[in-house]
Amino acid sequence: MSSPTSEIRNQPKTWTKGEYLVSTDTSLIPIQTLNTWYAGEEFYWAKPMPEPALRETIQNSLCFGLYHNPSQSDKSPENDTSNSTLEFVGFARCVTDYTTFLFLTDVFVLSSLQGLGLGTWLVTCVQEIIETMPYLRRSLLLTGDWKRSVPFYEKVMDMELMVCNPPVDGKDAVGFAVMQRKSWGAPGFGEMS
Repeated sequence: MSSPTSEIRNQPKTWTKGEYLVSTDTSLIPIQTLNTWYAGEEFYWAKPMPEPALRETIQNSLCFGLYHNPSQSDKSPENDTSNSTLEFVGFARCVTDYTTFLFLTDVFVLSSLQGLGLGTWLVTCVQEIIETMPYLRRSLLLTGDWKRSVPFYEKVMDMELMVCNPPVDGKDAVGFAVMQRKSWGAPGFGEMS
């Protein structure tokens, strides 16, 4: 009998909606296209990396590819979901131990397809997997987009803001402290202001 963890890790899951497909099968992700997205202005929180490093990152993450699949609309059994018929149009990546912790990052849908509900659907697929993790303690994400992303994740994933009130007048801090140290892979790291 397999555990939910091994099923998530070893058996890719697929969802379909009209001509679109979401899959956790990392072999479908076109690494060069993803790296091109990382190099673009819309993917402001990341930057491209050498393809072997990106390939390893993908293999060590729980990834969700969003694809346009025109052949899906005919619902025939011979529908081909190979790379040749799928157009890569969106992505989400989870850094996880598959048991107690999940960090959602790199959520992206091509700007030409935004506003069609595909991003909501993609994140709903992520949430569906999260809800199958019986020992999950916490899922996290970081966003600098207070106007769109914070309300979006509150609504779609039931995320809550983590508030930390630092120590004041000798009183203990309250809440979680979300901390970071930027390093070589962060956009702008090492640039002079």
